[in-house]
Amino acid sequence: MEGLSFFVGVIGNVISVLVFLSPVGTFWRIIKHSSTEDFESLPYICTLLNCSLWTYYGITKPGGLLVATVNGFGILVEAVYVVLFLIFAPRKMRVKTGILVGILDVGFLAAAIVVTRLAVEGETRIDVIGFMCAGLNIIMYGSPLAAMKTVVTRKSVEYMPFFLSFSLFLNGGIWAFYALLVQDYFLGIPNGIGFLLGIAQLLLYAIYRNAKPSNSCSASESMEQGLQREPLISPALH
Repeated sequence: MEGLSFFVGVIGNVISVLVFLSPVGTFWRIIKHSSTEDFESLPYICTLLNCSLWTYYGITKPGGLLVATVNGFGILVEAVYVVLFLIFAPRKMRVKTGILVGILDVGFLAAAIVVTRLAVEGETRIDVIGFMCAGLNIIMYGSPLAAMKTVVTRKSVEYMPFFLSFSLFLNGGIWAFYALLVQDYFLGIPNGIGFLLGIAQLLLYAIYRNAKPSNSCSASESMEQGLQREPLISPALH
């Protein structure tokens, strides 16, 4: 069983790395245009916090190496994305990004580490960190839920790219299976939800992929809406 769980975890790591890298096209566009245009930094900031908490969880929990390594990679990638926002965003957005990074990625993370190190220990510490990780993951599922609502309202999948829906399905499924093998409920619950949301999105995609949109929008607006949802889908990969 241990060999199977390791094999599944390695597959999950590979899939997660690919999803972490999925916004590269967005940031290549930002670098070429020397502007973040109307893209928002909050999804990347939240994903950075999410990866940091899961890395801390993986380091703290015995046998959590695979969780720590993939999310450690996620920290590096998301940090690059945030830095690019700080470089290329308009002044107002840079200030907003800097404040959010300070509050969430520095302040909240530091507080979580200090509290769990000083106030709790042993299994209780692992449980507290796990609750924070799972809770943040579940909150961040507001993005794919919003995408599904948009699809139903507009009767079009233009705001819900197939790759993102498929990655949510595949990622959530493989990590939920891994969590089942290692009996990790904190890992299993959010990824199980992600797996079910992925199935729901794929079903919506099958229903509406050839439907005529009820409200028209430009191709650039469609791409922007889709890409901005990318990072909030990736956090379920642990």
